[in-house]
Amino acid sequence: MKQPPALIGRGLSHGTGTRPVPCKYTNHLNGYGRMGSVADWAAARAAMTGWADTGAPTAEEPSVPPPPSHAPLRLPHVACALALLVLLAGCGAGSIAGTDLGGAATEHAHVNGVPGPPGTTASPAAPQPSPAPAEIPGLGPQTRAAIPAGARQAFVVTGESPDSDKSTAVLYTRDGPTGPGWRAALPPWPAHNALGGWTDEHREGDLRSPVGVFTLTAAGGRLAPPETAFPYDLSPDFAVTGEGFQGEPLEGSFDYVVAIDYNRVPGTSPLDRTRPLGEERGGGIWIHVDHGGPTQGCVSVTEDRMKQLLGVLDPALEPVIVMGDAQSLGR
Repeated sequence: MKQPPALIGRGLSHGTGTRPVPCKYTNHLNGYGRMGSVADWAAARAAMTGWADTGAPTAEEPSVPPPPSHAPLRLPHVACALALLVLLAGCGAGSIAGTDLGGAATEHAHVNGVPGPPGTTASPAAPQPSPAPAEIPGLGPQTRAAIPAGARQAFVVTGESPDSDKSTAVLYTRDGPTGPGWRAALPPWPAHNALGGWTDEHREGDLRSPVGVFTLTAAGGRLAPPETAFPYDLSPDFAVTGEGFQGEPLEGSFDYVVAIDYNRVPGTSPLDRTRPLGEERGGGIWIHVDHGGPTQGCVSVTEDRMKQLLGVLDPALEPVIVMGDAQSLGR
């Protein structure tokens, strides 16, 4: 029998054995590159081309191969093409991994600019802690705790040492307990305190200024005040004469005063002599005009600064005075 034209030159026999398909993709097919017997080839050939392997040429069987434009597909080529399609399908399947049904690529989370694994979402940035409110410099926790929560003005008078009569005064303000903290409202001023310095247990005539935090609720003086929000007691009883410890004249020292609420009834005139703690604990502790030397227990600043202080202090802001030597205030 004459072989079909498509099998001519392929070296196939009419036996029942099989031979490998001459295809470069057989290594990737794991055995699928092997075909069956010649009978299998003939059956496949008949199904595709109409050639019948009867052992003798038929009338319909041409004696020469068909023209190239009508040449039937060769089975080894078909097998190679199918193998290539399988490989391409595998590659194509890998190319769509990570793509949603709508065709948009799945976002990758970026944390600190570094892409995260597919399918994750970016973690929100951790909120930054709010800065701690600013505290008044030089005050320790015990002194800070003594300042009322509602106080928004603090006149801080810091002595140079426990036994010194010289101090520095600074007015601090804040917007409220939940605000950004304390800030200086006026520059530092030189000041005087009692001749003997400071004490935690003030006594009448000890010539020391009391250490502590005290409210400021009333003012007064011999002269009409500058514009002020304080209740102001204008009285000639604030007149004073005599000399200070260094021979300086005391006249005019009480022209403007702000009462310090140590051993007194808050809100009353500075001239009120009521002593809730008793007469032996002293009283009449004021902020007043400086006469150029130490006081008996008060705090003094220059006249122009005294006027400025009266114009700034506001009872609605619950002002306090924080007074003492640096060591005591640092507790």
